[in-house]
Amino acid sequence: MKPDSRPLPVCAQAGPYAVPVVEGQRYRWCSCGLSKTQPWCDDAHVGTPFVPVEFEAPLSAEFFMCGCKRSENPPYCFGTCRGHSRSSQGGSRA
Repeated sequence: MKPDSRPLPVCAQAGPYAVPVVEGQRYRWCSCGLSKTQPWCDDAHVGTPFVPVEFEAPLSAEFFMCGCKRSENPPYCFGTCRGHSRSSQGGSRA
């Protein structure tokens, strides 16, 4: 048996969704990949082990939301589906 036998989410898109968000507004990011309103949750996860990631936008800007659903820091995209990871991007961003 595999050490981690949790099901994988559906890869809705190999790459990020560039979406505008509004400071202070709450969002529900789809973690299952089944939503028809990607990257946002439409409750298609009901009956699966997945739940949406809820967050409040810290500022008004364009955010890059994970489309492959395998981000190391959901709901944000770090290029996991393209072979990148946060640790491989080098250095800190101070």
